[in-house]
Amino acid sequence: MATPSLVHSSAHPQNAQTPQSFAMNASYFLELYESGYRDFNGIQLSGVNLNERILVAVNLKQADLTGVNLQRTFLTKAQLDRAKLHRANLSFTKLSEVILEKANLSKANLWGAFMVKANLSHANLTGGNLCHVNLRGADLEGANLCGANLQGANLRGANLRGANLAWANLSGTRLSGATFERTQLEEVDLEGAYLNGVNLQGMALSGVNLQQAKLNGAQLNEVDFTSANLSHATLRSANLQGANLTSANLTGAIFWHAQMQDVNLARADLTRANLADADLRATTISGAEFTDTILPDVARKHLHSLATGTTVWSRRQTRDTLKQSHFVRSAVERPYKVS
Repeated sequence: MATPSLVHSSAHPQNAQTPQSFAMNASYFLELYESGYRDFNGIQLSGVNLNERILVAVNLKQADLTGVNLQRTFLTKAQLDRAKLHRANLSFTKLSEVILEKANLSKANLWGAFMVKANLSHANLTGGNLCHVNLRGADLEGANLCGANLQGANLRGANLRGANLAWANLSGTRLSGATFERTQLEEVDLEGAYLNGVNLQGMALSGVNLQQAKLNGAQLNEVDFTSANLSHATLRSANLQGANLTSANLTGAIFWHAQMQDVNLARADLTRANLADADLRATTISGAEFTDTILPDVARKHLHSLATGTTVWSRRQTRDTLKQSHFVRSAVERPYKVS
């Protein structure tokens, strides 16, 4: 059965009005929805209270929902393309498979929202609260998340191509399997984030906080980690070939079996770091700190031949700090060249 055309309850049949031509209160909107209407394209519902409602598959394209309360509402498969949701309350809202393409969600509260496979491509989420939101498999291509709080969020398998995450808080976020390409990560906080197996090749991550982050098996070749904080991060079997770790804080980091050929470790702090079985061929270590560092025995002579400069961490000669490192037998024999 075809859905009848929507008219305002007080409108004369000859002057029927569609929802995009007037503002609507919450009770009338809900009355129409429960009657079977789903197409509310362009409606004005700013500031209304629609919390804990079931609005599955509703069409709210281009709707004005500024400041609306949708807390714990079911909006599964809803269409919210280009909708205005500035400062809206969407905490714990069910938004799986929802379409929010080019929507304005700036400063919206999405704490704990369920947004699995949601389409947020080119959406504006600047300054939004996305703590503990589930965005597994979501499309965030070109989305603006500048300054957003995504602490503890689930972004596994999400599409972050071209997304702006500058100054965003991603501490404790799950990002394994997420796609990074042309993603802006300036001054992002990734402390304790799960980045196992991600491809960040060639990205600019200078000064980024990756303390205690999980980067096992990650593709980090040619990444700029200048002055980054990777203290106590785990990078087992990660590919760091050609990466720039100049002046980085690598205290207690685990690089077991990592590919570190041609890595720049100049002035880096590797105190208590674990580089057992790491490939350190053609590595630059001028001014690096190696106190209590675990290093592959096969690289001993090679590293001593490269040790020059004074560290900025303990103000000692790099060669002297190497004498306080721990060279352990390597399971892999590599042909190091001694200068």
